Amino acid sequence: MHATESLDPCTELQTLLANRFAQRLLDVASDQQAIREAGSGAAIVLLHGIGSGAGSWLEVALQLGQHARVVAWDAPGYGDSTPLRPAAPRAEDYAERLLHTLDALNIERCVLVGHSLGAITAAAFSRLHPQRVSRLVLVSPARGYGDPARELQRQQVRGKRLTTLEQLGIAQMAAQRSSAMLSPRPTAKALAWVRWNMARLNQQGYRQAIELLCGDDLLRHAPLPVPCEVHCGEADAITAPETCLTLAKALGASFNLIADAGHASPIEQPHVVAGRLAHALKESLTGSAQ
Repeated sequence: MHATESLDPCTELQTLLANRFAQRLLDVASDQQAIREAGSGAAIVLLHGIGSGAGSWLEVALQLGQHARVVAWDAPGYGDSTPLRPAAPRAEDYAERLLHTLDALNIERCVLVGHSLGAITAAAFSRLHPQRVSRLVLVSPARGYGDPARELQRQQVRGKRLTTLEQLGIAQMAAQRSSAMLSPRPTAKALAWVRWNMARLNQQGYRQAIELLCGDDLLRHAPLPVPCEVHCGEADAITAPETCLTLAKALGASFNLIADAGHASPIEQPHVVAGRLAHALKESLTGSAQ
């Protein structure tokens, strides 16, 4: 038996994370920003969702890192990244931190990828700094509840998420909610990795992210000044395929499903997601519009 065969899947992934997608801490505008990096070449920057972290991109990054410079951040208030100052930050606040992060990494232009809530930050950044984004890729994008027409939903979602956080705490929330991120029959490895990433949430950063989700609207940042594409897991029960398709149409973006994947497709189908992102990088380098 090889040594790695005696390890549980989560321990194996943690070892890979430490050795091949290691964390770096950057000083950006008097704040600490945690990122993970792999590979070299043209840059792809990965933004995670509300219940996750940079580690969720591990297997995607290991494959993409053979062809590109892959950077994933722990959003402000996640992992070892300093929270933002406002209690209820807007997408522009997250976009400003991202700008400082890219400057610190000497990344002038990138393919920007936003998963779930990360899609709102990615869209805001693309609107504010289009010269820094060659192509925008949204994976199971969360629209948010900031549209005044969605006020009742906003109140319900905000109340439910804050109550769940208070009643369960991070560890229990991770244990109970992880399976909802995946397709109906996930592998033990995928379930363990979703749970591990969710269990690392920080209360302050998660609260701020709830305020972003409930206070902003991805379509507020449309029309987008950069080429955009949208992908969604075919079994996504959180941002359903039909919802993502509606967003894609509103953004003038292409739309594709990811087979055998729920919401956390970068964890459940990392090779497929990496392939889609490699194609997006190729398109960005050839100047294709869509």
